[in-house]
Amino acid sequence: MNRGFVVAGLPVLAVAVLLTGSGALAAAGDADSIAPAANLAGVASSAAARSPFGPACSSVPARGKGSFTGMADDPVATAASHNPALSTLVKAVKKAGLVDTLNGADGITVFAPTNQAFAKIPKKSLKKVMANKKMLTSILTYHVVQGRKTPADLRSARLTTLQGGKVRASGSGTTYKINNARVVCGDVATRNASVYIIDTVLMPKM
Repeated sequence: MNRGFVVAGLPVLAVAVLLTGSGALAAAGDADSIAPAANLAGVASSAAARSPFGPACSSVPARGKGSFTGMADDPVATAASHNPALSTLVKAVKKAGLVDTLNGADGITVFAPTNQAFAKIPKKSLKKVMANKKMLTSILTYHVVQGRKTPADLRSARLTTLQGGKVRASGSGTTYKINNARVVCGDVATRNASVYIIDTVLMPKM
């Protein structure tokens, strides 16, 4: 039986209705539930075993909230807020009202576009998207999938997103792509998510 994603104890469709005032976002019908409670000891152990990779990883601070160790202590939206390279994404998440949704989920993977990724979008178009909560929510939730994905999970896969659409993952070693976006810093652990920082904003079918 199809159950769809569950975020903070609510089905995704219900979350979408609360966020957008409509049923515009599709629930991911063939995915498992996202459990609302985390096993923090297991998460800490998993985070310690992580080995982030990619050219952009070298710019991450060695210590403090924005370091890999610091990000592992915080839920994903909070962790992203400590990374200056993700400030546009953090602004978008706040505008869409998704901070609590992302921070409250457990066992997810987030494909996080850099500021440079957002800069590839024409300013007029980006401004329009930022002002349209429904459209912004659809785009941002297209960057989230169920489960803490490892690089092995991304070698060749079609993944159902929180938005309901599919993304294509491919690659090997330390080189991976999500649709047409290149992973520039992958397998970053936060308290409730795995993060793959990407160089292009993923665009769902509207």
